[in-house]
Formats: sequence, C-alpha cells, structure tokens
Amino acid sequence: MTYVRRITGLAAGLALGAALLAGCSSEGASTDCGIDQCTVTFERGVEANASILGVNAKLVKAEGDQVTLEVGGEQLTLTTGQQATEIGGMAVTLESVTDQQVQVRIGKL
Repeated sequence: MTYVRRITGLAAGLALGAALLAGCSSEGASTDCGIDQCTVTFERGVEANASILGVNAKLVKAEGDQVTLEVGGEQLTLTTGQQATEIGGMAVTLESVTDQQVQVRIGKL
C-alpha cells in the first residue's frame, strides 16, 4: 500500500507541475519556465509578448544595451549587467541583447 501511495503522490505532483508550466504562453517570444522563474527570449522587430507566472511581459523597445519592458502593466528600462529590478512583485533582469533577440529573466520575489 505504501508503494501505491508514493506513486500516486508522485503522479499528482508531476501533473501539478505540468499544469503550472503549461500556464505560459507567448507571441514573438519563447519561454523556459520553472516553478518561480522564467527566462523569456523576445524576438526583435515583432510584437513580442509573453504571459508568465501570472503576469504579462512585453518588449516595448530595445536600443543598444538598454531595453524597455512592460511587466504587469508597468514599464521599466533595464541595462545589460544591471542587478534585478523589482516591479509588481517580480524581479526582472536583462540577460542579453543581440540584433535579433532580447533575453530577460523574470522571477517571483
């Protein structure tokens, strides 16, 4: 009986984790999410946005190593190498900027 309970508990945990991760969606972006943090790669030159961890994130503009994002309805400007910026209960970090993509990490506080 204990073995069956463990397998049932493991299956339930995996199903819950899959449901949480399936809650991410994007357009013009790709996401790689864990339980409390996502890496979002926005494509430049398109309307790029993602819905992750219960908030919407949108690439507003990118110039040089500075990027303006809208996260949870609030705008912020980030620079590559800057420490995480808190906005709407999230910590946002600009990971990299190229001619084709902008990569940010967004995590719950």
